[in-house]
Amino acid sequence: MSKAPKGPSEPLDPASAGCLKLGWAMIAIFLIGGLALESMHFFKLPLYEDARLRRELWTLAHAHGTLFGAINVLFGLSATRGIADPARRARAARLLRIGAPLVPIGFFLGGIGGSEGDPSLAVLLVPIGALFAIAGIGALAMGFWRGSGS
Repeated sequence: MSKAPKGPSEPLDPASAGCLKLGWAMIAIFLIGGLALESMHFFKLPLYEDARLRRELWTLAHAHGTLFGAINVLFGLSATRGIADPARRARAARLLRIGAPLVPIGFFLGGIGGSEGDPSLAVLLVPIGALFAIAGIGALAMGFWRGSGS
């Protein structure tokens, strides 16, 4: 009988663990969403096929949701090395966890309602979420740039 592999020597702090949880959840949700989009395309559902703007926005929601999920996972795995101060790390993680879901949600809701030429006003969540996410990711990048990480 073999033993299970040992985990990291130090437990993850709550900020990193939160990013890992959100990241893997987003990856799962938006990959399933991508399967739903492919199914709507396969079955030529008018809800999806007849609305070019909706199709584009929902595809953007799927892509950005999956990407931001992966970014959250990477942040969770590297934040303790990049930002030594737990308070700064928690603030950066919170910014990312707020912003990451807003971007794909904005794209998805932008495709609901609205006219064929214009998305609904919910698409305004996209730049708001992007600013939050950029602030969180930027804090981690600056931590590595300044050498506070190993």
